[in-house]
Amino acid sequence: MTKANWNYPTAVKFGPGRIAELPEALKSAGISKPLLVTDAGLANLPVTQNTLALLRNAGVDVGLFAEVKPNPISANVEAGIKVLREGGYDGVIAFGGGSGLDTAKVIAFMAGQTRPMWDFEDIGDWWTRADPKGILPIIAVPTTAGTGSEVGRAGVITDETTHTKKVIFHPLMMPKIVIADPELTVGMPRFITVGTGMDALAHCLEAYCAPGYHPMADGIAVEGIRLVFENLPKVAANPNDVEARGHMMSAAAMGATAFQKGLGAIHALSHPVGALYDTHHGMTNAVFMPYVLVVNQSAIEGRIARLAAYLGLAPNFDAFLHAVIGLRLRLEVPHTLRDFKVDDSKRDKIGDMAIVDPTAGGNPIELTKARALDIFDRALEGRV
Repeated sequence: MTKANWNYPTAVKFGPGRIAELPEALKSAGISKPLLVTDAGLANLPVTQNTLALLRNAGVDVGLFAEVKPNPISANVEAGIKVLREGGYDGVIAFGGGSGLDTAKVIAFMAGQTRPMWDFEDIGDWWTRADPKGILPIIAVPTTAGTGSEVGRAGVITDETTHTKKVIFHPLMMPKIVIADPELTVGMPRFITVGTGMDALAHCLEAYCAPGYHPMADGIAVEGIRLVFENLPKVAANPNDVEARGHMMSAAAMGATAFQKGLGAIHALSHPVGALYDTHHGMTNAVFMPYVLVVNQSAIEGRIARLAAYLGLAPNFDAFLHAVIGLRLRLEVPHTLRDFKVDDSKRDKIGDMAIVDPTAGGNPIELTKARALDIFDRALEGRV
């Protein structure tokens, strides 16, 4: 029997209205003066301002840092660390979508480190270089249903000098408590709802297809896929469907739990495209999804047939592929990269970046440069 290492998430307080428990969660985590970190687009919206008011009314001395781009860069992290240290904050509230959550976690991680951030990239055992005493506790409050970063031990940050996305990892970056309140996602624009939802689907799907023995991750991924197929169209059609939003929030956390098994070419190509063209990560994953499925078909056909049967489809690869394409069409996901304003001017560079992306190794078949460029060309032309 194959040997394997398995890790599962943290304490999650799930359900409508659970944001009211944030002050108590801070106490449980030993945080008395938190810095709430979110992205610039969320900072002045009611969902954020109401949360700040909730904390202040409870006597919590909370600060706000919101200099975070949709694809966060190292300068955002450095600015946040400066605010955190100068303000004497003793913990972080990671608030928002993937960009806010990732940046917040890395800020909390770097709070007491002396080495540069890139020294802790997710390569080998580089995480052991960190001083664990310098890592501040984190409470995560997702306001989107996509990345699942609230139950993850890493953050994705773009190195603006090389335009590459890098993963910063440490086990203590896992939030102590997650407040998963689907009511916080109700105000999301449709584009973000769809893009983040498709990101959750990509996480579950790639984790399920990744090679290796991890039946718990596989089971979680399969149910996460079902939840997305059933609930993302409902949320897109009715933004106020809190029950469906709750299922999507669960699917997002499930995807991030499952992808400890691995990701693959969807993410390996989406990362460089996002870094070079500043596209929305989840929507970029959605564009690449059917093209990667087709290129990987020989390695995943039997596995996808079982998945299709679980979803109530004909038990074969084509049925699932058509279901993915149908879902994208129904949700108005761009069918090609050109529809997404991506051209072929950086084609060769994207191929080079994709094959060294940390997620490339989880693809069911080796992601060579020729194969990566084949997928890119298919996505550019709409050739499934």
